[in-house]
Amino acid sequence: METLSPSMGNLSLRRNMSTTGLPQVTDKKTEKLFSLKKGFLANDVDTIHRSIIDHTEYTLARTKYNFDSFAAYQATAYSVRDRLIERWNETQQYYQEKDCKRVYYLSLEFLMGRSLQNTVSNLEIKDAFGTALSELGYELEDIYEQEKDAALGNGGLGRLAACFMDSLATLDMPAWGYGLRYNYGMFEQGIYDGYQTELPDYWLVHGNPWEIERIDVQYMVRFYGNVNVMNMADGSKKYSWEGGEIVRAVAYDTPVPGYRTKNVNNIRLWSSKPHKEFDLAMFNEGNYFSAVEFKQRSENITSVLYPNDNTYVGKELRLKQQYFFVAATLCDIIRRYKKTHDSFDSFSDKVAIQLNDTHPTIGIIELLRKFIDEEGLTWDQAYPIVQKTFAYTNHTVLPEALETWPVSLMENLLPRHMQIIYELNYKFLTTIVEKQWPGDFGKMSKLSIIEEGHEKKIRMANLAIVVCHVVNGVAAMHTEILKERTFVDFYTLWPKKFQNKTNGVTPRRWVLQTNPALSDVITKWLKTDTWSTNLNLLEGLAKYADDLKLHADIQQAKIANKRKFIAYVRDVCNVDVPEDALFDVHIKRIHEYKRQLLNILYVIHRYLAIKAMTPKEREQVVPRVVIFAGKAAPGYAMAKRHIKLINSVAEVVNNDYDMDQYLRVVYIPNYNVSAAQVIIPAADINQQISTAGTEASGTSNMKFAIGGSLVIGTMDGANVEIAQCIGEENMFIFGYRVEEIDKAEADWKKGVIPVDARLKEVFSAIETGKFGAVESLVPIIHALFNHDKYLVIADFPKYVEAQKEVDRVWKDQKEWTRRSIISTSKTGMFSSDRTIQQYADEIWNIKPVRLPNADVRLY
Repeated sequence: METLSPSMGNLSLRRNMSTTGLPQVTDKKTEKLFSLKKGFLANDVDTIHRSIIDHTEYTLARTKYNFDSFAAYQATAYSVRDRLIERWNETQQYYQEKDCKRVYYLSLEFLMGRSLQNTVSNLEIKDAFGTALSELGYELEDIYEQEKDAALGNGGLGRLAACFMDSLATLDMPAWGYGLRYNYGMFEQGIYDGYQTELPDYWLVHGNPWEIERIDVQYMVRFYGNVNVMNMADGSKKYSWEGGEIVRAVAYDTPVPGYRTKNVNNIRLWSSKPHKEFDLAMFNEGNYFSAVEFKQRSENITSVLYPNDNTYVGKELRLKQQYFFVAATLCDIIRRYKKTHDSFDSFSDKVAIQLNDTHPTIGIIELLRKFIDEEGLTWDQAYPIVQKTFAYTNHTVLPEALETWPVSLMENLLPRHMQIIYELNYKFLTTIVEKQWPGDFGKMSKLSIIEEGHEKKIRMANLAIVVCHVVNGVAAMHTEILKERTFVDFYTLWPKKFQNKTNGVTPRRWVLQTNPALSDVITKWLKTDTWSTNLNLLEGLAKYADDLKLHADIQQAKIANKRKFIAYVRDVCNVDVPEDALFDVHIKRIHEYKRQLLNILYVIHRYLAIKAMTPKEREQVVPRVVIFAGKAAPGYAMAKRHIKLINSVAEVVNNDYDMDQYLRVVYIPNYNVSAAQVIIPAADINQQISTAGTEASGTSNMKFAIGGSLVIGTMDGANVEIAQCIGEENMFIFGYRVEEIDKAEADWKKGVIPVDARLKEVFSAIETGKFGAVESLVPIIHALFNHDKYLVIADFPKYVEAQKEVDRVWKDQKEWTRRSIISTSKTGMFSSDRTIQQYADEIWNIKPVRLPNADVRLY
């Protein structure tokens, strides 16, 4: 690994601190620089006007006669970014002067959503920019819609990372996020004839005003090659990784503002570029494709989020992504550390690295390699530092989802790293496992980082657990499953290593910005707006849970949100839905364990039941709009069949005149953060119905619960803790509990659990072509009878009964609203601020470093 830029040496410019805490200027050149920029940009309307017009003319090179909505968005974004960068530069320099410990959050996903609304809200300049744009002929809310969602994530993992970055900045925690700058997102989902189609999601087509390309921050990353060994005079060996291919990592920075603080943290994303742009000699010889082949291969590394890994080439590209990401990141972290330190003795006192799932785990081996091969540390010196630096967050309890890599692939792509993994595994098995379980080769096989078999594989979760000083789950139940099932032997070995850190969501994005109508109600009744940084204050609403005036305010806010959603659905799906219906929402990645299938089978049952009713009986039916959204992985055939079934049912139901007043089914394509910000506030009820013991945590359940949407769900993931907070009696809980799952699976295999008669009727409707596409839909039923792994058939009767209870309570709007208020008031613990504070105190050992709230710039 080589560093292109910047220098690894000491700071080129250091300033002494005066007795007032402000930096003293020590030379004339710097004095001039400081005199030209003493204060921050003003936020009065006239200054904002000039800023927007200046960016229109000088940044966008547009005239005043070509100032359309998109130009207004771009110019506004650059104007807001100017204010962001001021604080960002101040914050980073202040951290450096304080030489504080920083946490580096490594995540392959950052699902940030749109930035303009979040930034003007967090910087508290929304009203000023709103007024300025209004005087220029535009509404700020309309300008928000011009921004395309940043396609840097897929689901909960990336959204959690984004919430964490918001909380880190708001709590003044010194932090950087690191990830990859994908040219294309996972994919843009289309629905054609009911089937999911995948299109490239080129989110950068119009540029991204929120990022700053750092051409001064570039590193070289090596792949393939060979390892040379030199025998040293003292009997030790020195390893040198040489040859192979070299790819450049170029940094792109995205500032992340905190709320009601001047602190602005950073997310640094890496883009892959070729070491050599172009082979002119080859081009001149007529080998045009070969001349640019390496350039294309290099850029492929950061082209797409999660390339399909069903082939060897796909697996290699994924591993390349992961190593490229951590290699550049660790170069950057070490460079920053070396600015103020001459040895690595204090490294773990100044650096904490959090692995968001196993994707960055190869970084553990890379840091060992850099310390030993490049910095000259011995194994005994390097390993304790690495161990105290890294911590690992696990996000799955499904064994098949735990990441592994073929040893042959690792040996070819990263030969030196494979050597270090072998050495690490040998030391672990012979000095720790053998000591705990002498002669127990079964335990050795189970705990080994290397999985033996026809194809040897590296278990990345085992690697992370062996080295990291803390391993955490993301919900209380999830953590207990890790300790009692998934990693029971590791827990026996190191019980103090395992912690729980229940996930949370940022109330700034998911209440203040997403649901302003509810936010206004909360502020009115609590008589303070500080709840957005202290969500526990929501508890103050509980005493008004029976107050009919609050009920009226809550219901009015819900109607406003529903009307916004209705307009959105009409525009996106060309479906009209009634605002007085119960809005029933199921928005998640499409996966069998999340059980969208259970939901749509119930919808079919409900449809058939309404069809069979007399007009008199239909008068008692609760009108429903059932809303689905989510993507299936491109190679996940069964999940894509489920999408087809949902859309086929929607086609029949929405075109059945008998259903006009009673039932609508909507599938919203290309689900993303911006869509969620419209859907979630409108939801009356939300579906959290994964099979007990399969969902690590979930965070959409928290967003819904804080917003007052009631939960129909199983006791899985964070639903358990939500139930503890708001009370099971205020939710609609059904299904097998986690301790009953094994017996239920055994009973199903024995034929003890019968198929409910109502479900048989549903299956018959599918099989006889009621919803068309028999060849696509019938295999869903066959799969259930072959192996109902997620207990859809077994849980169906309980689910139907829970839905009856939903209808019963909905008819009593006073009781429904009371439960909604209780839900909002009791969910204070699900703020990501609480989660981050726990990480900071119990894992990272970092403290807030708040930028002084001064009008004069420090630097």
